Amino acid sequence: MRVSVTGAESWSSPGRATRLVHAAGTHPGRVRSVNEDSSLVAPPVFLVADGMGGYARGDVASRLVVESFESLASLHEVQPADVEAAIATAQHRVASLAAEFSSAPGSTLVTAAYVLEDGRGYWLLANIGDSRAYTYAEGVLEQISTDHSVVQELIDAGRLTRDQALGHPERHVVTRAIGALTRSEADFALVPAEPGSRLLLCSDGLTSELSDTAILHILSEGRSPDLTVHTLVDAAVAAGGHDNVTVVLVDVVADGPGGPVAPASEDTEPCPRGVG
Repeated sequence: MRVSVTGAESWSSPGRATRLVHAAGTHPGRVRSVNEDSSLVAPPVFLVADGMGGYARGDVASRLVVESFESLASLHEVQPADVEAAIATAQHRVASLAAEFSSAPGSTLVTAAYVLEDGRGYWLLANIGDSRAYTYAEGVLEQISTDHSVVQELIDAGRLTRDQALGHPERHVVTRAIGALTRSEADFALVPAEPGSRLLLCSDGLTSELSDTAILHILSEGRSPDLTVHTLVDAAVAAGGHDNVTVVLVDVVADGPGGPVAPASEDTEPCPRGVG
């Protein structure tokens, strides 16, 4: 099966001379017969959801997550409270599937909304589970999200290295999920979205097959978002494709008269939950 890629398309930010050029791609991989991943590209909102449950309809769970966020695309300005409300809706809708199946389906979530604060562009990020968000700027790849997984807890405790985690038998076991696990709160962050930077959202089907070094190399080639997405997904499938692979990539481009602006160096800022 070929990689399914949509994009590259462009969206202009109201009130700022900035364009978001974006693309998304997915592949079921070499092992799975059903693609349980879903994605949303509805500027200013972008999302990847990785369904869990197999015959318990993980594909339905991830699609319900996407549908819960679709209304945010119509908002003039997205606030943390809007994202929280969408997450709550997704939790309720996915949890309701448990009555239909012997085991409760679930889904991960990683989402980013482009917002303006004091005239500057930021990514308002939220994640539950082990789908990831990265930023790439000036040759540096940074993982913004934190995996909610058993292996991440072992890494944090100093009992496992990142290299050992790649082959750990419980590397796919998450500690937070939408629907399948109760009290799964999202982590939030506010990250500068500077012109010249790239935002990558992906399911663990990408990061289970490709190291951060390999991802960095592909992103640094400077290809268009659609070609970059195709290359990332292809590489993950070629490396084994043991899981569904989904990638959303967004380039932040300056439209001002001065041309492209180099991304500023600034650390991630924590965003308190519920702060508008």
